[in-house]
Amino acid sequence: GRPGRAPRARHPGCRLRGTAMIRADLHNHTLASHGTASAGDMVAAARAAGLAWFGLSEHSPLPEGFHCALYKGDLARDFPRYAADVLRLRETAPPEGPRVLLGLELDWLPSRQAYMRELVAAWPFDYVLGSLHYLDGMSVGAPASWSARVSNAERRARFAAYFYEMASMARSGLVQVAAHPDFIKLRAWDEFHAWLESPESRAPLMAALEALAASGTAMEVSAAGLRQDFAEPYPAPPVMRLAREAGVDICFGSDAHAPEDVGRQFARLGGYARSFGFTDSVIFINRERRRLAF
Repeated sequence: GRPGRAPRARHPGCRLRGTAMIRADLHNHTLASHGTASAGDMVAAARAAGLAWFGLSEHSPLPEGFHCALYKGDLARDFPRYAADVLRLRETAPPEGPRVLLGLELDWLPSRQAYMRELVAAWPFDYVLGSLHYLDGMSVGAPASWSARVSNAERRARFAAYFYEMASMARSGLVQVAAHPDFIKLRAWDEFHAWLESPESRAPLMAALEALAASGTAMEVSAAGLRQDFAEPYPAPPVMRLAREAGVDICFGSDAHAPEDVGRQFARLGGYARSFGFTDSVIFINRERRRLAF
């Protein structure tokens, strides 16, 4: 979020009423990166939240030349231990659930195709979330990337490039889900919504959504945005409407880094998705799609 700023008025199209029941949460983190709890503690939180399916999707280790200051330890060193923990939990899950899934949040780095392919093949992931945290080497979520020195024209160029890159990611076959699909609004919410309302946004948005639909890549509807001061899920209402029209499947994620955020505000998130005409979501087991009504 943006510390010190009052919460924004919610976007008028952001309808969050409803009691739709979401049964699966595919986006969650652990101590291996910058979470606060073990995989086991996160599964316990999912059980308490009444989830039937729970995916742990730790961040991917970054290749040389890329760095995330948020990570607490050595993710390259700790990732195998994370994967082993989740595989053990997957095999020993009690009958009452939740069923545990091994996921990965892959940083999409087009200049490191071989690295990414090697990584997603190294463990028996049930699914891979693809995230655009970097754009041409720029850290999308870093406040410094959106300083006052960045012109409005450059911001709009970044928004377009982001969605064209998402189309490339969908076509790659490396990911099953596009995570928090408008993450680029994090530090530029006002400008992003102004861009969404302009005709120039149509081509890049449709390039991404049509690629998602054609490749069978699902779009995450994420509660993480509700924890930001703009109080809007990822993605924004205009993206949700176009995704529905394009026939894109959705899945749900809390992007929890702590047990208290697992499944948080999922009733509101389900109502949000239903308001755009979505009635089911997808999960992936051994990369195979399964539909769940909500």
